[in-house]
Amino acid sequence: MYLIHSIRRPAGILLWLAGALLASLIAAAPAALATPRPRPPGWNKHPPLPAHVHAAVTGGMPGWQLTLIAAAAALVAAALAVMVYRARSARRRATVSAA
Repeated sequence: MYLIHSIRRPAGILLWLAGALLASLIAAAPAALATPRPRPPGWNKHPPLPAHVHAAVTGGMPGWQLTLIAAAAALVAAALAVMVYRARSARRRATVSAA
């Protein structure tokens, strides 16, 4: 048990550093992948084939629907937070009054 308590802080620091490194790698990945590659000689002998676009890609979801979903999620999260707070405060009051 004392071993776990003694390595708790260094393990937390190590996990924090690993998370920061992972976040920086994820943030830098799109920039590294966006660099153009050199084309091999003779790559433009034939024109490219036309691209097929699916309706789901072009349609998307309207902004008002996204706003409605975000507002509903915020209301649900707030309601759950209030319910948890009230349940904990009721439990604390019961133990304090019994003592």
